Amino acid sequence: MEGTAVDTDVVIVGAGPTGLMLAGELALGGARVVVVEKLVEPTMQSRGLGFTARTMETFDQRGLLPRWGGLETMPVGHFGGVQFDYTALPDAHFGARGVLQWRTEEVLEKWATELGADIRRGWEFSELADGFLDGDSVEIALDTPDGPQRLRASYLVGCDGSRSRIRKAAGFGFPGTPATRKMYVADVVGCDLRPRYLGERLPKGMVMVGPLGDGVDRVIACPHGTPASDRDAIVPFEEVADAWQHITGEDIHHGGAKWVSSFTDATRQASEYRRGRVFLAGDAAHIHLPAGGQGLSTGVQDAANLGWKLALAVRGQAPEGLLDTYHRERHPAGERLLMNTRAQGMIFLGGEQADPLRELFTELVQYDDVKKHLAGIVSHLDIRYDLGEEAGGHPLVGRRMPPRPLADAGGETTRITELLHPGHGVLLDLADDLGVRQTAAAWQGRVEVATVTPADTVGTEQLAGATALLVRPDGYVAWAGTSSAQGLETALERWFGPAD
Repeated sequence: MEGTAVDTDVVIVGAGPTGLMLAGELALGGARVVVVEKLVEPTMQSRGLGFTARTMETFDQRGLLPRWGGLETMPVGHFGGVQFDYTALPDAHFGARGVLQWRTEEVLEKWATELGADIRRGWEFSELADGFLDGDSVEIALDTPDGPQRLRASYLVGCDGSRSRIRKAAGFGFPGTPATRKMYVADVVGCDLRPRYLGERLPKGMVMVGPLGDGVDRVIACPHGTPASDRDAIVPFEEVADAWQHITGEDIHHGGAKWVSSFTDATRQASEYRRGRVFLAGDAAHIHLPAGGQGLSTGVQDAANLGWKLALAVRGQAPEGLLDTYHRERHPAGERLLMNTRAQGMIFLGGEQADPLRELFTELVQYDDVKKHLAGIVSHLDIRYDLGEEAGGHPLVGRRMPPRPLADAGGETTRITELLHPGHGVLLDLADDLGVRQTAAAWQGRVEVATVTPADTVGTEQLAGATALLVRPDGYVAWAGTSSAQGLETALERWFGPAD
């Protein structure tokens, strides 16, 4: 390899939402991070148009939500085109809607650079050196505007999308089902289309329309019987207009498009999310039918799970096995994502043969328990990590700490998302227990203690008798005590390493 070696803690390949979120998480945790991105400038295109309720919580725990300005949430959504509301959920919404992906990337890039992340555009990955499986570093070669360069880091993370070159270079398996059909997405102008927010099924396919403002409409066209083709091929607007007319009978050839692309129903997941010092996150780790716009959100949550763990590792404070928990926790979440998007594809795009299934779903979503279950799946609020028997059987362990108001001794209220802004773990001392505080003192700087009580009775039944809760930097409960600090020291060592 030619070029000059540049040492850093972590190199991220890809400056999409996943890579930028991870860069911010790492920098917040004290790691030196370099993000390399082959595009010289952001595309200003927007595949994603929002993020789920769980991802809103993820952004909130870093104090980022105000950066978007006012966010609108939707209490109504669908599963495979079968409409239902989310009022069975405590917070009664799917997530933020109408947020263009380029805006999300802009917010995350500004946050990451403020924290010290080094983002290098026009740098394209070309080669991965041997030794990443068992060596003490990983080295990559890149093509840059100034010629060949190389970077050496403690860890490498591929956030470079569905056709990830990092995934291929590091030898990750990527099993799944191949594409069976081609579909289209475009931001069109001058077409005067009526909204079809939840999609409209017609004999020759399905179409959706969502106004984006300023005369621009996001359209999706999914014709039946269109074979999959090369996703790298340029898609002209005329091809989208032909598909639209084929399905709807409406002629939009007189209009134009600000952006056009195609997608398929290919469904694949990396067999492992870590190989030695190389990790995958976002679309590099899982691809699926874009049903319900869950891809961006899943990638952001991958980053939130991995970031604090890698930061501890590069600071030499990670306990043994901590980095392996990334795969153990996020791979099942990815499997669940693929399951639900495939199911939605069968219901929504299956044609006449899927009519009985749609009719059954339409009946089932009248039941609150079914609404709650489906809403939890697509909003990602149902995630519970399996932390093993040693974590205990409390119902909150492995789940995200509920975002309920908490009051300190002076009556000031806060929320767990605010306590997590610095990126540390948080020990909630709910019973003013000196023993709990003394146990956690040896982890000060990695875990902060907050002596608080629930500010109201809403949701207190979720505590199930807990008098103290250890919350990881990603917001998930790692330990719950019901009478004393028993087991707390073990939990602190398991997630935050040896005491100081």
